[in-house]
Amino acid sequence: MSALWIAHVTVTDDEAYAKYAALATGAIGAHGGKFIARGGRFVQLEGKERPRNVVARFPSVEAAETCYNSDAYQEALNHARGASERELMIIEITE
Repeated sequence: MSALWIAHVTVTDDEAYAKYAALATGAIGAHGGKFIARGGRFVQLEGKERPRNVVARFPSVEAAETCYNSDAYQEALNHARGASERELMIIEITE
């Protein structure tokens, strides 16, 4: 079953985070991930609001986890650390 990679982000350093986003885009695509929401309008109904929300669809939970643990994504993530506050989860789609 496919899976969603969902990130809620507050960017604290635009320049460093832009480097993360550029590298992460390639890593996510290389593992079969396709962005279905990236930024854009949202309505926060509960919980902590983060101004940037990203959703990517992967072929499976395993593909998304493999992406996260890949050298390419970890290199990208080094630019996000210290440049953002974020939560990231992977959720299996049960349709």
